[in-house]
Amino acid sequence: MVAEAAGVGLDGCDRPTEDHVVLLPNAVILADGATALRDDERSGGWYAEHLCAAVAQQLTDQPAADLRSALAAAITDLVTDFGLVPGASPSSTVALVRWTPDRVDGLVLADSPVIAFTDRGPSLLADDRIAGLLPGGYRQRLASGGGYGPGHVAAVRTAGATTSRLRNVPGGFWVAEADPAAAAEARVTSWPRHELNAVLLASDGVSCGVDDYHLFEWPEVLALARDHGPAAVLAQVRDAERADPDGVRWPRPKRHDDQALVLVRF
Repeated sequence: MVAEAAGVGLDGCDRPTEDHVVLLPNAVILADGATALRDDERSGGWYAEHLCAAVAQQLTDQPAADLRSALAAAITDLVTDFGLVPGASPSSTVALVRWTPDRVDGLVLADSPVIAFTDRGPSLLADDRIAGLLPGGYRQRLASGGGYGPGHVAAVRTAGATTSRLRNVPGGFWVAEADPAAAAEARVTSWPRHELNAVLLASDGVSCGVDDYHLFEWPEVLALARDHGPAAVLAQVRDAERADPDGVRWPRPKRHDDQALVLVRF
């Protein structure tokens, strides 16, 4: 089961979602493209769409491939096909789940988590390396009542310039971009399939409801998605954001981020 909803751009205007999901017979790929800070850049959504397609091709050609190796090969394909240059290319998170009759494998690169559920409770596969590196200037500005507008856009662009210097370097954070070596830094794990009841994959436009807004915990997200569909989870996150239109309670880059949530039942 899949639910997706577009957010808004830094300017507050509607635009197509930059989250992408691809479903395969035995795998799910979710990518959340990073918002471009300049109009002349290829968008993160463009990158996420092409990356999902490239990973899907790798897993179709080699169904049992090591997930990190499949991601590295997909990034290499994009570099070759489009002439991407490290440090000057769009980027994307990756969340990936693949299953066999005996095992379920998960991979996460950057802040799109995978949550597996057993009878003992949730097992979180997450990459939080970016969380402690985000500059606080625009967040402090919002929390003090600065609001969204030209001043906010300028503050986010300043923060983005700082963050970009920490991308795919030791001591920074790792994300899919134009350096296939980043795939080796992905967080991976496996679960015995017979132990799993379900798995969730989420972009940060959904996981913020757990991590930042504290609207619910992951077991509640699973129950809501099972009983009412994943779109019901997206709607609750949106309702919370509409109640905080100026980002004072929950300072965030955009009023509404793109949302993607996938529920896989076992």
